[in-house]
Amino acid sequence: MGAGLVAAFFILVYRPPETSLLTPPFQSTESREALPFAEPARSAYGVSGAVRMRFALPGKVVEYPLELASDSVNYAYQWVRVVDTVATGVVRPLNGDRLLAPSTPGYYRLALLQDGDRRLVDGLTVTVLIPFGEKRDGRLRGVRLGMWAGEGGGERARESLPEGFIQVASSALTLPISKHLRLGDFLTTPDTPADGLPEFAALDSRLLDKLELVMAELQRSLVEAGKTDAAPRLLVNSGFRAPAYNRTVRGAARDSRHQYGDAADVRVDLDGDGHFSLAEARQVAKAVEAVERRHPELAGGLGLYTSRRYRSPYVHIDARGSRARWTG
Repeated sequence: MGAGLVAAFFILVYRPPETSLLTPPFQSTESREALPFAEPARSAYGVSGAVRMRFALPGKVVEYPLELASDSVNYAYQWVRVVDTVATGVVRPLNGDRLLAPSTPGYYRLALLQDGDRRLVDGLTVTVLIPFGEKRDGRLRGVRLGMWAGEGGGERARESLPEGFIQVASSALTLPISKHLRLGDFLTTPDTPADGLPEFAALDSRLLDKLELVMAELQRSLVEAGKTDAAPRLLVNSGFRAPAYNRTVRGAARDSRHQYGDAADVRVDLDGDGHFSLAEARQVAKAVEAVERRHPELAGGLGLYTSRRYRSPYVHIDARGSRARWTG
């Protein structure tokens, strides 16, 4: 659920400079002529085609479909740390789309190898999570996160828990997580705790797909209305909230989906005037409904917050797996 009165004061969210993974400190030094063309396949970017980060547990299988210019039987692969392009882990033969993730949590790019040459694959980051099971007595590596509903329950209750946690690094805040968002957009928001960035966060790729599909729906509506030059801007007012912090947020539900990494409170500036109107909020809600009709697997919560308690309207969107609707 939304962040209550916390959302009443709008602050511009974190917005890093327009960079890409190929600008420092993410500059690739590989020879583009050394190996044939290779890039993530369209399906690697999720159902929206716009997700730029995949998540995996240490040493577990991660789906990474590739488009290759030649037969993959001739390739091997290795992981490279995003921040410093240092190779890590063993070299493995490339045999299909199912790769083994690195054994250490962090941010990685895929490197293909052939006859001593190496080529980094651009466009997608694989983030290896710290498993949820490492948390003990409400703490993860000394940091208090609190307790999730479902901990200590049966198998079905445990299935609803986050799979693991991103270890937040300031050097990774500019990493794209989707077409319209970078990691910092989700973590550095008006709802960020006063003492700074969370050290660990949960983030569900289904939410990223849903947000990008909503943005595509809004763009399509603008084009149909003849506004072909419009470029909607997505701003996150509240992203991940650990249970310990969620309890301090006035108006937040005890089992808020923000704790699971599959929810975001957002505003979308459709006309580029820097303001967020009731009409825009309603258009976002309409786009969410359209996306859920086309993608029932992304069903979730939709909360429309239009009260005068808030400086401007906003919309809660989540991908909990079942339909829920409310206003505030």
